[in-house]
Amino acid sequence: MDSRDVAMGLMFLSQTAVGILGNFSLLYYHLVLFCNEYTLRSTDLILRNLVIANSLVILGRGIPQTIAAFGLRYFFSDFVCQLILYMQRVGRSVSIFITCLLSIFQNITISPMNSCWKDLKGRAPKYIGFSISLCWILYMVVNSIFPLYVLGKWNSKNLTEKSYFRYCLYIGPDKITNSLYAALFVFPEVVFSVLMIWSSGSMVLLLYRHKQRVQHIHSTKGSPRSCPESRATQRILVLVCTFVSFHTLSSILNVNVALHFNPSWWLVNTNALISMCFPTISPFLLMNWIELHSIQDLLLRNIKFLILK
Repeated sequence: MDSRDVAMGLMFLSQTAVGILGNFSLLYYHLVLFCNEYTLRSTDLILRNLVIANSLVILGRGIPQTIAAFGLRYFFSDFVCQLILYMQRVGRSVSIFITCLLSIFQNITISPMNSCWKDLKGRAPKYIGFSISLCWILYMVVNSIFPLYVLGKWNSKNLTEKSYFRYCLYIGPDKITNSLYAALFVFPEVVFSVLMIWSSGSMVLLLYRHKQRVQHIHSTKGSPRSCPESRATQRILVLVCTFVSFHTLSSILNVNVALHFNPSWWLVNTNALISMCFPTISPFLLMNWIELHSIQDLLLRNIKFLILK
């Protein structure tokens, strides 16, 4: 066995273990709150679905890549291979949408009453469950069209292209169809990334203005960086920068893999590692959003300071 395969296998194994541990820890935390009859917020519903989507990405990517790196090749049947790729695509798409939804919902919640979101502040929580359910259904249906198309072409006279992903032999459509399919999913990812950047920027600006108006409340002995607004701003910036960086790089690599029917060893493994980075790191970043709830309550109690000039 090649030493580089062993090293890559250990990297996949470590990333998978950390990602599953982090996501299941966050899910366990919310299940404990639910069992203790704790009044869950709308963001708790968002986080639970995000954990599930992240877990699909990690399991669909990490386990097959780890087994393949340790020497077992093409061990999945055609059906299982299609199922794994389907699970990866659904999990990735839902994860991106729900992360964007979380940012927008938090922005609406902490926005002042005279903002453009004033009409949605009371109604937004009612649409969270519907939006998440619609997202799951939409991406499950859209992603099922592609495998059905491939299976329909399986016995036709038109030969399909073969892609070797080490753990399975993927039978795909022609290059033009594959490129259109990649573009179809990259465009929404770009839109959601832009929305999240805009929403996070709005929250940072709002927190900054609130901090300027209530400076006299904070102790003069404390460091400006230790105030709750500063801590919340840091957490928002870390989350959005991590999200945009990893998903932008992952989208670029996904397009390259889609355009190459026999991608190189480095391209396949790098794409798999990068695609799992945000689902692995996000639960540890999202645990910090619990503190944003206290910031939200602080803003609502001091709403009179948030009237924009």
